[in-house]
Amino acid sequence: MKILLDECIPRKLKYALPEHECQTVPEAGMANQKNGILLSLAENAGFDLFLTVDKGLQYEQNLAGRRIAILIVRARSNRLKDLLPHMQACRVIMNSIKPGQLARIGK
Repeated sequence: MKILLDECIPRKLKYALPEHECQTVPEAGMANQKNGILLSLAENAGFDLFLTVDKGLQYEQNLAGRRIAILIVRARSNRLKDLLPHMQACRVIMNSIKPGQLARIGK
């Protein structure tokens, strides 16, 4: 699965998902974009999943018709140490999430 990590996600989180092709938003050349534009760019670049901690994304964007899945991780903070414990649950969701779907992990 080709995964795009939001700018608010630590770059090193991609090493916790070695079985997937992960890039950060800056690495993909999509830094400083609004969420709607970012999702369109990610879809056009062939990303399957957008991983973020942005809890408001689902309320700010119309996700109908999207070709990218979105996974929101609800952790204590966006620090690596707070995100890593959620990676196994993320893997489970990644195995079943479909394009255009949104899933949430954590509290």
